[in-house]
Amino acid sequence: MLEFKTILLFAITAVAEIVGCYLPYLWLKQDKSIWLLVPATLSLSLFAWLLTLHPTASGRIYAGYGGVYIFVALLWLWLVDGIKPTLWDMFGGFVALIGMAIIMFSPRNI
Repeated sequence: MLEFKTILLFAITAVAEIVGCYLPYLWLKQDKSIWLLVPATLSLSLFAWLLTLHPTASGRIYAGYGGVYIFVALLWLWLVDGIKPTLWDMFGGFVALIGMAIIMFSPRNI
């Protein structure tokens, strides 16, 4: 159960970070409203707060989160950008998830 909760929290955190970065991208690259910076700021604040909810060292959280972020970013590529990830993209995403699992769920008494 702890593993599922950790992965779900990382996935929500990744969406918050990606949205917080995507909205300024829309403003800067696609001439959308500067007002997108308001929800972007809120989303990035949510992202930072969500990372504090894990009960382990911050460096381990950041390292493990990175693996989930890679996987969610590839889903974003597909679902939002409309670009289907390649087999190599998905393979890399799964490798990143395996790395996250090793970092987050390995025994600590070694």
